[in-house]
Amino acid sequence: MTGPPLILASASPRRADLLKWAGVDFEIRPVNLDESRLAGEIPADYALRLAQGKALAGGHGARLVLGADTIVILGDMILGKPSGPAEARSHLAALSGRAHQVVTAFCLAAAGRPLSARAVSSLVLFRPLTRDMIEGYASTGEGLDKAGAYGLQGRGWALIESIEGSLTNVMGLPLTEVLADLERHRPTL
Repeated sequence: MTGPPLILASASPRRADLLKWAGVDFEIRPVNLDESRLAGEIPADYALRLAQGKALAGGHGARLVLGADTIVILGDMILGKPSGPAEARSHLAALSGRAHQVVTAFCLAAAGRPLSARAVSSLVLFRPLTRDMIEGYASTGEGLDKAGAYGLQGRGWALIESIEGSLTNVMGLPLTEVLADLERHRPTL
């Protein structure tokens, strides 16, 4: 095996930061995948399908590959990455004063087969946001590459009233679960 034992099949700087913080040795190899939602697909299954697709597409022999996908669920809607500032403001206005789920699914794969796949959910409650708060945050551009149009790593903290569940899940990768699965599968390779 050449290179680090783990391939991260993602271009997400947040996922890379989380793995670095945890001391995981990895290499980044993003993959392109059609992220269209299938008709009738429930949100957790959608995220799991994308995570597995990324892990399998990023495969390189016996090396472990980690694929992940994060979605924000508000009622029966999935709020993805906004297409621009106007949609970011719309997402933030919809989340204002409301609770929503953040689901991050991840899959570990090796040798072209999935080894484990899970979806982890956290409940996030937004503060009631004024128009100025929405404008101010949206104008930073910080949320343009994030599901739901916000992120905790920067000024997005000011939007949050409370979080139930995994904080790192909301940031893009549920580290406790990922690290447990990495430990479980590393010895088998």
